[in-house]
Amino acid sequence: MNSQITDVIFDLDGTLIDSAPSILACFAETLAAQGIAPVLPLTDALIGPPLRDTLRRLSGVEEAGRLEIMIENFKERYDFSGYKATVVFSGVDEMLRELRDAGMRLHIATNKRLRPTRLILSHLGWTDLFGAVYALDFRTPSFRSKSEMLSELVQAEGITRSRAVYVGDRRDDRTAAADNALGFIAAAWGYRDEEMLSDCDAESAAEPSLVRQRLRLGFHR
Repeated sequence: MNSQITDVIFDLDGTLIDSAPSILACFAETLAAQGIAPVLPLTDALIGPPLRDTLRRLSGVEEAGRLEIMIENFKERYDFSGYKATVVFSGVDEMLRELRDAGMRLHIATNKRLRPTRLILSHLGWTDLFGAVYALDFRTPSFRSKSEMLSELVQAEGITRSRAVYVGDRRDDRTAAADNALGFIAAAWGYRDEEMLSDCDAESAAEPSLVRQRLRLGFHR
């Protein structure tokens, strides 16, 4: 059935913005400060999961105290200036403004931390485009999963699930949407999770211009 969409929730990294170069540079500098060589390649595949999880995988360090030092070091680097290197994917700004002007409410649900998320939105001039902005550390304790985050956002904002869509670029985004009975559109741009995209039919993956078109015409479930 076709549903008139009232709310569109977006993932951030890999969906709206390319923050990989600045994030990967901060990872490299953080590990170097600890005299650690990365045990995984510094590629876009690292972008998306929570910071603690990525630093643990990247460094091979399990000791909580040392991980905390690296986390704080990364935050200092990224939150001071690293976030300013963020790049908007082609067509995304136009997509957001057209959807907003069409009367849809736009929201963010991201595994990124809340502080850099807000800094980036302000830096890009996007603060006024979004209603709810949820991040992993939006509350204490932090959300355990993207599914839990979406559930709380939907409930708090009074969103009708049958008239809402989540747009993301990773398999956990798709799972989170399904767990919350939300429509899902896979971002067929950015970091491109090829395995997820191969599982999506033609109606479930789109470039920014087609996302605009599909949501304005009504989303097919």
